[in-house]
Amino acid sequence: MKTPELLTPAGTLKNLHYALAYGADAVYAGLPRYSLRVRNNDFSTLERLRAGIEATHAAGRRFFLATNIAAHPAKVQTFLEDMAPVVELAPDALIMSDPGLILMVRETWPQIPVHLSVQANTVNQASVRFWQGLGLSRVILSRELSLEEISRIRQDCPDMELEVMVHGAMCIAYSGRCLLSGYFNHRDANQGACTNSCRWRYRLHPTRTDDTGDLLPMEAAAGGRHPRANEAFLLEEGERPGQLMPVEEDEHGTYILNAMDLRAVEHVGRLTQIGVDALKIEGRTKSHYYAARATQVYRRAIDDAAAGRDFDPRLLDHLEGLANRGYTDGFLTRNKDRTAQNYARGHSESARQLFVGEILGFDPDTGMAEIEVKNKFAVGDRLEVMTPAGSRELILEALYSLTGDTMPEAPGAGYRVRIPLPAGNYHLGLVIRYLDPLSPQAPCHVSASQP
Repeated sequence: MKTPELLTPAGTLKNLHYALAYGADAVYAGLPRYSLRVRNNDFSTLERLRAGIEATHAAGRRFFLATNIAAHPAKVQTFLEDMAPVVELAPDALIMSDPGLILMVRETWPQIPVHLSVQANTVNQASVRFWQGLGLSRVILSRELSLEEISRIRQDCPDMELEVMVHGAMCIAYSGRCLLSGYFNHRDANQGACTNSCRWRYRLHPTRTDDTGDLLPMEAAAGGRHPRANEAFLLEEGERPGQLMPVEEDEHGTYILNAMDLRAVEHVGRLTQIGVDALKIEGRTKSHYYAARATQVYRRAIDDAAAGRDFDPRLLDHLEGLANRGYTDGFLTRNKDRTAQNYARGHSESARQLFVGEILGFDPDTGMAEIEVKNKFAVGDRLEVMTPAGSRELILEALYSLTGDTMPEAPGAGYRVRIPLPAGNYHLGLVIRYLDPLSPQAPCHVSASQP
């Protein structure tokens, strides 16, 4: 039974270093012009890209470059010229979806491996064989597949690398083929400029019909919304009688299109048994804390599966500490109901933990660590101290300013403080506060075994 490669997002050089330290086998980043993350992209220059590739190779890992847009004619014209110096940097593979760009790469640089992006929506074994015939070395399967379907594709395509998405944001459309963002504000999702229009707040407006049959909004009560705007409505699709989906509005609006986030850590064991070659975490626009925590948890799940150990359900709690829109295992299992949609909120929240600080250094002589504060924490808080070697919990007993004055709390971002920690290696360490410090929980040592 093979051990799947853990592939982690590297939206920035900082995220890349944390992902590698916490156990990623490979990382992926994208060129702003040719990937689906135009915004928040740290690899906009060849120098930054070279630094990322060299750091990854120095750690003995692999660097994949996303060039997965659906290219319009202007980008096709500039593609080969722009990619020539990038290919010279020797990324380990290109992640692509556009058949025309794939053809150009295969003709110009046949030596570089190409991985088919999830954007290509590969959902069957015949499609896998088609891409294999064009010389691609890996197919990232569509999110819309079940575990049974993935297993069937694995059986029918035994000599093709298969990659499965296991964590991160999900799209209301078919793996990103959505028109909402382009329709509303001319930001094309398939050009990397998606504005996540599916997660905006929408309001309900009761209507009346005029003499021509057009729908017009009802007049609102003086000084506010129409009183019926507070009512809940149930949608019933014509072919599913009795299956009622709530559409309701509160002070936050309504989120009928808002998909929950994918979390499939509980299925890592099954995916390992199937023989999947790689498991991928989505989130190039996320923080370095996200990159570290998600990598740490999935590293542990993969190592447990490869060693034949049972899944530790406490890993779910560690992922709850990440900002999320509520979790679902997507289409991997088919007993889905309306809970796969989040009708309550369109923004990310963390229900159990909050990232509060980054460890900048540790003085073994004094036992004091210097912390760059990200969110408020205080003396008496229950903290988790994350490091690449593992995690430990403690109750914060003291807090000091950089000048040595005692402090009752670190007020928030913009401060640097010192806290006492047990002896250890805290390089790339992070500090997380439990939001319910009194809740009992058995410690779960989440180690990041180095691949």
